[in-house]
Amino acid sequence: MLKPALTKAERIKARRAREEVNIFARMPAAYAASRGQAAKFLQRAGGLSVVEWRVLWDLSEAGPLSIREMASIQRVDHSQLSRALPGMRRKGFVTMERDAEDGRQMNVALTEAGRAAYAQAAPIMRKRREGLRRVFSAEELEQFAGLFDRLEEFLRQPVEDLLEEEKNP
Repeated sequence: MLKPALTKAERIKARRAREEVNIFARMPAAYAASRGQAAKFLQRAGGLSVVEWRVLWDLSEAGPLSIREMASIQRVDHSQLSRALPGMRRKGFVTMERDAEDGRQMNVALTEAGRAAYAQAAPIMRKRREGLRRVFSAEELEQFAGLFDRLEEFLRQPVEDLLEEEKNP
């Protein structure tokens, strides 16, 4: 017996239902929403960019750091920071000096202007984190971070290994 053909609306609804559990499709949307929301908070906090905020926050909490150390903390490619830092230096937020022991490394430190920019933005960004804690419990946030750890581990697996698993179930 033949199944009746689905209408376009039914096909779209079915496809959308499958996409709801497609983590790969959901991540870019969540990332874009997160960056957009952070940018709106930061506009109210003095107009910092998300990258500037992350640098100021890292340096405020961890002291002077190399670009590589900040990239590790933030889980970003160091080139993203390398592009943003000269502008932050021009704004007077940070100083940058070559590492005395490893001349390839650049050490970054907060200036008074950087501390002031951080102090202005921190209360507003704290409200964002508090809002997240109203939506998720501490346990859920910890579980969420653990799931991200597992996802990152999966995504770092060599493609060849995953394709080999497919051949040998």
